[in-house]
Amino acid sequence: MRSGGSAWDARRWLRSAGFAWAGVRHAYGTQANFRIECWAALLALGLGGWLRVPLAPVALACALVLSLELLNTALEAVVDLVSPEWHALARVAKDAAAAAVLVGSAGALIVGLSVLLPPLLTRLGLT
Repeated sequence: MRSGGSAWDARRWLRSAGFAWAGVRHAYGTQANFRIECWAALLALGLGGWLRVPLAPVALACALVLSLELLNTALEAVVDLVSPEWHALARVAKDAAAAAVLVGSAGALIVGLSVLLPPLLTRLGLT
């Protein structure tokens, strides 16, 4: 057993976090949908804070959509690498990954509406 393992583990974790952050930066810089989803997440969380609603369900829904979009981006890159020419199975993989983002986004929309809409309507005096 090595001594001082926690410092080594922290450096390893920071290095891994740096790689992960590079993936986020790449997606934000190259994927319009990811940028839109990031801003939508900030808007939803800001609105939730303003309305003083529980932020956990909103944050979890946002994290789900952003994570699915990152996985979609990764899968598209791998498919393009291994199948530079058009192939029916490559299309199926890309379409299925995009569908996962769509399903997650629909679920996030339902969460957002159920958590944010009632207090928003109240705050605006519409109920």
